[in-house]
Amino acid sequence: MASIGGDITELTFNHPTIGSGTLFVKASEDSTFDLGGLRSNDDANGVDGGGNTIRQMNHVRWFVEVTASWDMNTRKDLEKVTAMAADPVEAEWTVSHINGVTYGGTGSPVGDLNGNGNTATFPLKISGGGVLKQIA
Repeated sequence: MASIGGDITELTFNHPTIGSGTLFVKASEDSTFDLGGLRSNDDANGVDGGGNTIRQMNHVRWFVEVTASWDMNTRKDLEKVTAMAADPVEAEWTVSHINGVTYGGTGSPVGDLNGNGNTATFPLKISGGGVLKQIA
């Protein structure tokens, strides 16, 4: 079977105080996924005096990075995302891909949230602890 890439069709969130909603992603734009979990440090000097490997393993956060559309009039996308970034409680997120796969995880918006008034978009990075899991 072929590997199928393409658009993120939607991001959904469910936050205990802000509520739930759907964010839409600009079509034909790149998206970046890091499923999180454990990573081994790439250290060429990671050996002891006997030549044995010293393997350093650390947890990393999962993340999804996209270009989101920004409806300023009705959905107020950037306003909701900004409110979630400022809230200490994380939301439940799902990320649906055009190939039918959906990932889910608990996390928050991170990084800069700069809306572009001309293109009606903003860069969005959602990140959380643990792993981003395929749920469908």
